[in-house]
Amino acid sequence: MTDPDQAKPTSERHVPVLRDRCINLLAPGFEAARGRGESPVVIDATLGMGGHSEALLQRFPDLHLIGIDRDEEALALAGERLRPFADRIDLIHAVYDEIPEILGDLGFAEVHGVLMDLGVSSLQLDERERGFAYSFDAPLDMRMDTSTGQTAADVVNSYSEEDLVRIIRKWGEEKFAGRIANRIVTSRAVKPFATTGELVEQIRDVVPAGAAKSGGHPAKRTFQALRIEVNEELDVLERAIPAAIGAIAPGGRVVVMSYHSLEDKIVKGFFQAGSKSSAPLGFPVELEEHKAELKSLTKGTEVPTPAEIAENPRAASARLRAVERIKARRSA
Repeated sequence: MTDPDQAKPTSERHVPVLRDRCINLLAPGFEAARGRGESPVVIDATLGMGGHSEALLQRFPDLHLIGIDRDEEALALAGERLRPFADRIDLIHAVYDEIPEILGDLGFAEVHGVLMDLGVSSLQLDERERGFAYSFDAPLDMRMDTSTGQTAADVVNSYSEEDLVRIIRKWGEEKFAGRIANRIVTSRAVKPFATTGELVEQIRDVVPAGAAKSGGHPAKRTFQALRIEVNEELDVLERAIPAAIGAIAPGGRVVVMSYHSLEDKIVKGFFQAGSKSSAPLGFPVELEEHKAELKSLTKGTEVPTPAEIAENPRAASARLRAVERIKARRSA
């Protein structure tokens, strides 16, 4: 069955999260570039359906945009949406931890802004056959890049019970990980899992009904864990944040939206580390090499307004952090 939303234009299917705030945070980095006589360049490291990119290109007529996504379908849809700006964009099929290689291939030494909108995209959630959602039955896939890699079915049908407990507990923060992993192993011995519905049914049987009152859908955390495992999301993020920081010019900014505590913890760690002096404790003089390279632009995390959440309920869990480079890049 085809979701009726898939027939809508891309601009109607996708409401960019915190769009105006992201643009306003990135804008001073572009101004800093112009002040040095440079043309501003931005990376949308998680292009999705191109909503943030479209808004950036509309607002800044001199801006060149590099859009990265591992999802080939998203790249195609975004390419159509951004066709009016074809002479100012490069759209790249890649994972966003490959920023240094991408910039090298395109001939850019540095950029003036990086935007990351993490997690699963509206496109991936809406297209039922992708298997990201627990609310309807679909093949148990969950790959962001359907051209490569193991599926969620591969994980649940082949991982040991111990490994399933580990990923469901670690990536899903699921306190009933042991029960769920045991049921998965018992059930797959009778019949391997093929669809999301089959997995949801087994999870429902072992998660206490009362847990849903505070934790939401009983399969929510397990599905999160499988998605993270299949796409190596947190490993990629561990590499992508320092790559983004390393790519921006002085005055440039990195803006990141995360959607669960595991993502935000990684982002916070790198941003805080870059915003502190590296001088030894008690050192009388702060040498240039010890000075912080970043300045935080947000106090903790920023969240969407009630009006934004009403327009786009998926924005409810978004947490935004942003930093500015205040020290020349080491490679400069």
